[in-house]
Amino acid sequence: MRILGIDLGKRRVGLALSDPTGLLATALETLDGRDRDALFGQLRSRVRDLAVEEVVVGLPRRTDGTLGPEAVAAQAFADRLARELGRPVHLEDERLTTLQAHRSMLETGARGPERRQAVDRVAAVLILQAFLDRRRPRPEDPW
Repeated sequence: MRILGIDLGKRRVGLALSDPTGLLATALETLDGRDRDALFGQLRSRVRDLAVEEVVVGLPRRTDGTLGPEAVAAQAFADRLARELGRPVHLEDERLTTLQAHRSMLETGARGPERRQAVDRVAAVLILQAFLDRRRPRPEDPW
């Protein structure tokens, strides 16, 4: 089962894709997020071409867990995406994923526009991997 992860931004939208077993997330690409109608068209194409069965959208909660305007926008985006795709769309808490992605990019030495593009993909990977890890069955405790 392929699952698409989305780090939604006003300007850039990072995408990640799970492996067919739903265990591992990998970076896919960064899309331009300024034209939302065009973005929905691109996402429909990716979902169709990659045989995606579910989608996970990052929910940018505030550090205290409340929902601000960005989170409300992410919820509206996820609702529209679910209607347009006819597939389940889940929301995953994305607090601090962008910060983690920036740190990761600094460690690899990425700079400038390259880093900005990669940060969105890495954040999408972190969002999707957290979702996959949460869904994975835990092994029985042997004791």
